[in-house]
Amino acid sequence: MTDLAALSTPVVCPTGPRIPVAGPWVTDLEVRYVSEAAATDWYGNAGRSVAMFEREFADHLGLRHGIAVPHGTSALHLAMLGLGIGPGDEVVVPEATWVASAAPIVYLGATPVFADIDPDTWCLDPDSLQRVIGPRTKAIVTVDLYGNTPDMNRIRRIAGDTPVIEDAAQAIGASRNGSPAGALGDIGVFSFHGTKTMTTGEGGMVVTDDDALHERMSRIRDHGRTPAGHKFFVTDEIGHKFRMSSLQAAFGRAQLARIDQLVDKKRQIFDWYEQRLSPIAGVTLNSCEPDAINTYWMVTAVVDRSRRLSSHRMMAILDDHQIDSRPFLPPLSSLPAFDGYQSAAEAARRNPVAYDIASRAINLPSALMLTEDQVEAVCTAFAAILDDGRDPS
Repeated sequence: MTDLAALSTPVVCPTGPRIPVAGPWVTDLEVRYVSEAAATDWYGNAGRSVAMFEREFADHLGLRHGIAVPHGTSALHLAMLGLGIGPGDEVVVPEATWVASAAPIVYLGATPVFADIDPDTWCLDPDSLQRVIGPRTKAIVTVDLYGNTPDMNRIRRIAGDTPVIEDAAQAIGASRNGSPAGALGDIGVFSFHGTKTMTTGEGGMVVTDDDALHERMSRIRDHGRTPAGHKFFVTDEIGHKFRMSSLQAAFGRAQLARIDQLVDKKRQIFDWYEQRLSPIAGVTLNSCEPDAINTYWMVTAVVDRSRRLSSHRMMAILDDHQIDSRPFLPPLSSLPAFDGYQSAAEAARRNPVAYDIASRAINLPSALMLTEDQVEAVCTAFAAILDDGRDPS
């Protein structure tokens, strides 16, 4: 058995004085797995690491199928292709998410319908979903924002027979009602971008228990051809090239072997922040409901309106002091990419929570290599900003 504790020493560390907002924890285990794949995953062994990664990842979630893809965007795209989404369809997506959650809807000629977020979880608000779901709704995308999960029981009841795609890109290791993030919908999708808790540099995964969906998505993922057998070079339909490389998969297998270690570090970082910032009036950090486990991919601070501090003002001051941060994700309907969309104009009028929180919240440094001393420095600077918005110099 691999001694993970002996392999926990990082081989990649941040350099320079800046405190990074995101970044991975890479050890000799990842180097070992990738080196082995580079030496062996060719000819008759081509794709070996990919198949192993798919199996191990699905097993980790207690699901039957995993499909490894180049990135989280292609994972979402493949999920929607598998469901047959196209022109004339509507897909509900929450306002607070990265644009990749909505972009494949547009790629496929369907219409994104933007729903508001819950003020506590910052995930899809079931009441807002109830208001916007309709006869043209072909799927619902939920987003496990910053490591939290929405009220999936209510969402599934509202959805009825409408498929639910769970965008768990930010929530590996999280759970709701004892079920892991990624296994809460009909299809789960993950991102392994270099900023994520578990990374392959770039990469993604689609997971499902549905055999028919798995078969269809596997075919679409590889140029529309049958995955194996005598028809391997026969293209049944025009598909895509959404394949992960063996080297990425090998890296992912090593990270998956260390997943408890990675998630524990994320939760430790949040605890450091909570100890220092929770006593400050007018600051709210990520929530966690009793039936959930939040993995705190990004520690996020929402500042009370009475402080009169915008997210951009807070970020600018932190930047002056060599501290990286990010804005709370702006509402999708506010993005220039959706100018001219009737659904975006309507959403801007009916989704006040997403607009309000985005205006006064920021993501604080949450890189896996952060030390407690660095978190202390961030909190000292942040507390000074909250003191009448002054510069912490």
